[in-house]
Amino acid sequence: MAKIRLLVSALEPSSNLHLKEVLKYNKDIELLGIFDKSLGSPLYDISDMAIMGFVDAIKKLKWFFKVADELVELAKDADKILLMDSSGFNLPLAKKLKTAYPNKEIIYYILPQVWASRPKRVKKLELYCDRLLGILPFEIDYYSSKAEYIGHPLLDEIKETNSNKKGTIAFLAGSRKSEIERLLPIFKEVRAKLSEKRAILVIPQSFSDKKIKSLYGDISEFEISRDTHKTLAKSEFAFICSGTATLESALIGTPFVLCYIAKKIDFFIGTKILNISQVGLANIILTKYNNTTLHKELLQKAVTVNNLLDEYYNSNKKIFTIKAKELRDYLKSGSSKNVAKIISK
Repeated sequence: MAKIRLLVSALEPSSNLHLKEVLKYNKDIELLGIFDKSLGSPLYDISDMAIMGFVDAIKKLKWFFKVADELVELAKDADKILLMDSSGFNLPLAKKLKTAYPNKEIIYYILPQVWASRPKRVKKLELYCDRLLGILPFEIDYYSSKAEYIGHPLLDEIKETNSNKKGTIAFLAGSRKSEIERLLPIFKEVRAKLSEKRAILVIPQSFSDKKIKSLYGDISEFEISRDTHKTLAKSEFAFICSGTATLESALIGTPFVLCYIAKKIDFFIGTKILNISQVGLANIILTKYNNTTLHKELLQKAVTVNNLLDEYYNSNKKIFTIKAKELRDYLKSGSSKNVAKIISK
């Protein structure tokens, strides 16, 4: 069987984890483009594409245009095109690719969150892409054509389930400097109040020892882990910064509380202008499904030591377990095998 030459634009670490799972189901794919160098020989590794904040994005704007043009040129040798997440880069790229190669199939996997903001992107996605692969059942309703639900990648990637062991608590302070700086001091106070418990601080795998030392300071009161799934599985409860880890904890079955402190201007824009009422993905999914929620969301000034401890001691673990099963049943299955089949067709 001849190899399929697939142009890929996968800029995010999470996208590359999902891509790695897809490749397990199809060994006859040759990757071109932007992806993690562990998966092949990319035009650019994802580390080259990382940006830190608005100013950095503006500085690199001209370079990003150059990269997009290089991908369009590279696409002449590709059989198909796979765009993953990162709509700020991938949507304009889709337009360039469809203009240059109107007959080449463009697949978009991990769709932009049009249900949260900027719904006008729907028209562009349908215009420039041939297949739209959604990982949330409800997001398909926002499209008039081309979109299909193909399962959720975390159901492929999560192998662990909660062991219901008492006495171990997980702390996940996020991956961005601002998140860690705001949450870690509060987490340290919570840890001190729960001194009889085993406390595990989960640190992103990509962080070097030097970065850990500069960002976290003294964390000797915690055990350190680089494995989110295994840590959550052996914890009775978790304090988690908003992000993918909240959905991971839900699917593993570990009760948690979401904690997030944003910049005041960002919080104002999100709540008053964009009308965002929920930030936890598990809550968003369940609300769309049956108008219920899974966990408490502590935001801004509500992120206090007393409030976090109250959630630990008083949250209803039985209800959490019931709702977590509803969430998993709603998502049904993993997506990786389905994506691999679609690429092969």
